[in-house]
Amino acid sequence: MTKGIVLLEVEAPAVAAKALAGQFVIVRANEKAERIPLTVMDFNREKGTITIVVQEVGYSSTIINRLQEGDSFQDFVGPLGLPTEIENYGRVACVAGGLGAAPMYPIARALKEAGNEVVSIIGARNKDLIILTEEMEAVSSKLLISTDDGSAGIKGFAATALAQVLEETGGKIDHVWAIGPMVMMRSIVEFTRPLGIKTLVSMNPIMVDGTGMCGACRISVGGETKFACVDGPEFDGHLVDFDLAMRRLAYFKNEEKRAMARLDCGGGCGC
Repeated sequence: MTKGIVLLEVEAPAVAAKALAGQFVIVRANEKAERIPLTVMDFNREKGTITIVVQEVGYSSTIINRLQEGDSFQDFVGPLGLPTEIENYGRVACVAGGLGAAPMYPIARALKEAGNEVVSIIGARNKDLIILTEEMEAVSSKLLISTDDGSAGIKGFAATALAQVLEETGGKIDHVWAIGPMVMMRSIVEFTRPLGIKTLVSMNPIMVDGTGMCGACRISVGGETKFACVDGPEFDGHLVDFDLAMRRLAYFKNEEKRAMARLDCGGGCGC
């Protein structure tokens, strides 16, 4: 697809038979790799396949991105999470940040099939990180691109493009979906909050088992503790405590950096 990002079609008939837009899988490349959650980009019930998009960011994702045709996963579990509630809402906006275009694609497709007018936005830091434009355009009434540096489409953040959509439609957006980095989803939520536009976000905290047993993916929604793996991954963005979610995510990222440092030095220093 682009540097460091790979699209994989995986033969998994049992998962493909039940997968719906908004759900995810948890995979393990081999017995030494981590179990990582990946949202479902597409599914084909006739072929019995699930399509996932993986960005190379660490040890386990690097192994996955180096898989060749005919290779297999140690584990491929799903579908997990609650599917997106698809109805005919009217005019909807599907806002994807970076890799968020992958899980947004089946949602936008299902919304269009339900009779909605789908306006899609794909935002990224630069043009090299924009993915799935043809696929998203095919399931959208209109597609806008935004980049932080202005190298493609509208210069600015995804919220900038959403503001343009609202201006063009006279403020008539009935429902918004936002999927991407937490900082991006938070910016969309803060933009739509004063406008009173229902906004759903797909939360992506650290997950371990994906069945609600470990509690690693807990978040606060409307003052209540929820588990992203079984209560989500989609939540009302106006009720999500993003401050808490981002602090927890930063903690785990720092722990990951320390773990990688220990691996790099071989452990001989006693760290």
